[in-house]
Amino acid sequence: MREFRARLEEQGGGIETFASKKGCEFAFIPPRAPHFGGLWEAGVKSAKHLFLRTVGQDLLTAEELGTLLTSVEAVLNSRPLGALSSDPNDGEALTPGHLLIGGPLLAPPSAALPDQISLTCLRRWRGVSSLRHRFWQRWSREYISSLQQRSKWHQGEPNLVVGALVVVAEDNLPPQQWRIGRVVAVHAGADSKVRVADVRTQDGEYRRAVHRLALLPVLG
Repeated sequence: MREFRARLEEQGGGIETFASKKGCEFAFIPPRAPHFGGLWEAGVKSAKHLFLRTVGQDLLTAEELGTLLTSVEAVLNSRPLGALSSDPNDGEALTPGHLLIGGPLLAPPSAALPDQISLTCLRRWRGVSSLRHRFWQRWSREYISSLQQRSKWHQGEPNLVVGALVVVAEDNLPPQQWRIGRVVAVHAGADSKVRVADVRTQDGEYRRAVHRLALLPVLG
């Protein structure tokens, strides 16, 4: 943050002038007050907590730690934030990657390795890959859970409608691979609340219970 402020001063207000023309305004939070950051600081806290739990007592070299942190960064920036549009034929979700490089961050699928396996039992690269998978499995489950609104069980209105964009919670997906789909049909119970939905994805149509689906908001 200190370096960023210094760069702004070196530019003589050039960056701020350019940003103001684009409708951007810099607002800094007070030093040593992360709770002022709100949602993004909560995300940082969650990522740090899971990262420390994932690495545990494993000893990493500087290169291995840098590789793992870069992989974790890619995982975080691949998360779906919301629907790009309300078009039922548009199955793509907005991610932080779109804001960084103009498109989603993709990675080739890699085979999952056992969770509790020491780096000393593997080659170093396979060890770092194992840590990456462990972080992904924990963080993706937590993120999908945060998207699900528990209050929907107490509302009289349907919690899912046809055309909604959702994240399908699937086990054993490789890192940075999110199953995004459009709801094509809903099935309500005797209480008129939606309990099951049919979802169309790139891999076909699936029928899933609503607790396996996380609704993405339409950003506008």
